[in-house]
Amino acid sequence: MATIPEQWVDQARYDFDTARAMFDNRRFLYVLFCCQQAVEKMLKGVIAKRTGEFPPRLHNLMRLAEHTGLEFEEARLSFFGELSSYYIQTRYPKETDTLLNNVSQEIAQEIVTETEDTIRWLSSMI
Repeated sequence: MATIPEQWVDQARYDFDTARAMFDNRRFLYVLFCCQQAVEKMLKGVIAKRTGEFPPRLHNLMRLAEHTGLEFEEARLSFFGELSSYYIQTRYPKETDTLLNNVSQEIAQEIVTETEDTIRWLSSMI
């Protein structure tokens, strides 16, 4: 049976695989959402591993990062801020319309690449 941190990792990988499937189907808005979800769950896995406690019910990646006890490079924190904003924007119709018009394949690819790197790095903490 998987440990609690491993369960978070499994969910994160599922979300990231979904992001890739959405990319392949040119559903770029959902690429952003699923990447945010993948990083959120990886951070929660790290928190569970390091603290032995259930992670806080937060979705803001910057706040979750604080709970890990890890030190993050400024570029990674900036990426967390960007992904967190996509989470909010993909949840509300008015923001969704604007975002749909502004998310290109190139932006989605950059997000996928950075998410993959982040997942790999956070996996090494679990």
